[in-house]
Amino acid sequence: MSSRIVAIVGRPNVGKSTLFNRLIEQRKAIVNETAGVTRDRNYGKGEWNGVEYSIIDTGGYVVNSEDIFESEINKQVHLAIDEADVILFVVDVEAGITDLDDAIATLLRKSSKSVVVAVNKVDNNARIVDAQEFYGLGLGEIFCVSSMTGSGTGEMLDQMVKHFPNIEDEEEEAILPYLSVVGRPNVGKSSFINALIGEDRNIVTDVAGTTRDSIHTHYNKFGHDFMIVDTAGLRKKAKVNEDVEFYSVLRSVRTIENSDVCLMLIDATRGIESQDVTIFNLIVRNKKGVIILVNKWDLIDKDTHSTKKISEEIKNRLAPFTDVPILFISALTKQRVHKALETAIEVHESRKRRIKTSELNEVLLKAVEKYSPPSVKGKYIKIKYVTQLPSRTPAFALFSNLPQYIKEGYRRYIENQIRDNFDFTGVPIQIYFRQK
Repeated sequence: MSSRIVAIVGRPNVGKSTLFNRLIEQRKAIVNETAGVTRDRNYGKGEWNGVEYSIIDTGGYVVNSEDIFESEINKQVHLAIDEADVILFVVDVEAGITDLDDAIATLLRKSSKSVVVAVNKVDNNARIVDAQEFYGLGLGEIFCVSSMTGSGTGEMLDQMVKHFPNIEDEEEEAILPYLSVVGRPNVGKSSFINALIGEDRNIVTDVAGTTRDSIHTHYNKFGHDFMIVDTAGLRKKAKVNEDVEFYSVLRSVRTIENSDVCLMLIDATRGIESQDVTIFNLIVRNKKGVIILVNKWDLIDKDTHSTKKISEEIKNRLAPFTDVPILFISALTKQRVHKALETAIEVHESRKRRIKTSELNEVLLKAVEKYSPPSVKGKYIKIKYVTQLPSRTPAFALFSNLPQYIKEGYRRYIENQIRDNFDFTGVPIQIYFRQK
């Protein structure tokens, strides 16, 4: 299986972060006229004409600098280029081709990666003429854009998606389910996989970050046949300071995107932390199946109410998506390790579940009749028909006369009705309201 990753590169202060914010349709990256504001990488999800991709905003590339931050940025740009499927090279029409642009172009020509050149700040016809200079970089066609206004980005995105790997063709070949074990560093991911396969396949130490790469293991026992992947621990960006660790995080993000189900480990001795919630949201945003495994349960002083109390605490932090299996395990004693595996397979089957249109309408139209969408400005909203969309992950469309007036609270009501009547535990589902 494959994902689609785009890395935005360029020298400082050419508008990379502004373009990044426009492509993900959020104000996520800090934008300032001061060069070098972006030092960490920003990860986001974009979509163009139904094609989803991940996009990484990197810091500005410089050469021969004595600034320690800039040298670290350069190393991370190199790593992003190594991992990306497409490089989006941003240049500034106001400055023309600089020595730094030439240096980056030389680097990109050597990389053999697909490169799309975006000439930024082109917001009038005179600048379109000036932009022709950038053909001199020798990187093929250029695209005149304005990251501030959005002009020209459509043609640029059309070209960009042409270079993506064909995921549909690869998914037909990828028969085995992919399960990935994810979580913060040192929660016991490698120990869990070793307990599952019955041998010390993955290195285990007390040092957080021992696993640097994503390790694939083919599991074929007890009637199960799938690939299970041990990933490097995902930690907060502020703590990602080693080049190799940045690479590990990038590989972990890619592994989550390529998975069918993620087994997310939480350290029972520390409880659920903010980084756990971040990882969970990354899984849900990518529409992957998920189960929560509270590891190191053997180290906890517990009573009859411990599991209920901790489960409620976890669900409160993960709200609004709380229909998730939570298991309390110990990789060391192998407690419930195989139960975790069975649950992951059940979630994988639920993720592929198709509900008959007649069953859906019978259940949901009764729910709509019991509680109709609130009227807006004296207009009554009527939902007439429901169907499951032919997507790779569960998605449902409800056809209405005024879909634009249906609020988020009602969407959650419909989702809860689907979950109450059909088994989608551990599976994110999408609800769409469309014009009938």
